[in-house]
Amino acid sequence: MKGKRKKSAVTDKELKQALIKKALGYDVTEVVEEYLSGDDGDVKLAKKKVSVKSVPPDMTALKILMDGQECNVSEMSDDELIKEKKRLLNLLDELNSDKEMKN
Repeated sequence: MKGKRKKSAVTDKELKQALIKKALGYDVTEVVEEYLSGDDGDVKLAKKKVSVKSVPPDMTALKILMDGQECNVSEMSDDELIKEKKRLLNLLDELNSDKEMKN
């Protein structure tokens, strides 16, 4: 069955990826299909609606990610903060470009 997971432990990497996805927001494709039964007993697809819904970024997930960082932002110098800002912006760009490639 597609989408179902065996009862196995979720890895730390999978948890972190899910948390990053939730923190950044994502799109969900929803498919609704309506079927009709014909006079001959055959069931046929009558309507199919595909919509894309955006799930906004979650600030709680972002806070969890930031709290999990090894460095303490309040103790960083201005230069270190600028470097960290650039690193995070590059990471966001990479994640967004990966997201666009999948769509």
